[in-house]
Amino acid sequence: MHSPTPRVPRQPAAIRTGIDSRLTAELVSVVAGARRRALRDGDRQIDTAHLLHSLIESDPEVRTALGGGPQVARVLGYLVQRSIGYGLRWQGSVEDSGTLAVVRETDGELSGWSPAAAAAMEGALERAELRGRARAAGIDLLACLAADPECRAVEVLGRAGVDAAVLSGRMAAG
Repeated sequence: MHSPTPRVPRQPAAIRTGIDSRLTAELVSVVAGARRRALRDGDRQIDTAHLLHSLIESDPEVRTALGGGPQVARVLGYLVQRSIGYGLRWQGSVEDSGTLAVVRETDGELSGWSPAAAAAMEGALERAELRGRARAAGIDLLACLAADPECRAVEVLGRAGVDAAVLSGRMAAG
């Protein structure tokens, strides 16, 4: 007899055309990967750990910023344990660090995202603009993730031995 398949809530498209046009092709791929990961894990929303996982898998510039090699392997090691280890306490809860400004509603472009993940993406768009770029890149998103000390991505980085405050400072300077 088969066990019933758990019902995974349908999520709206994570990114619509409006914001999609403001992301590099690589970052669009990162978001799609994070959305798939959230759905596969049965999570209601994309959170910052989903974004971090997808960033590391997809973006060589992000891997370099994290120190490459063994450091990246440690971070990925923690991320893949999400469904069996530390991430179990996150199930059924909404990630909201409360440290970043409330994200404005923009036609639901970031619906299906945790407040912290949506704030990080909004920050990445602003950071790209400040750098004179038309599109946000993975490195912009990593900088914003690292700057929120209460988000899940920073918790993962810390468990893997990455000092997010130092990373954030380095990225702000560069």
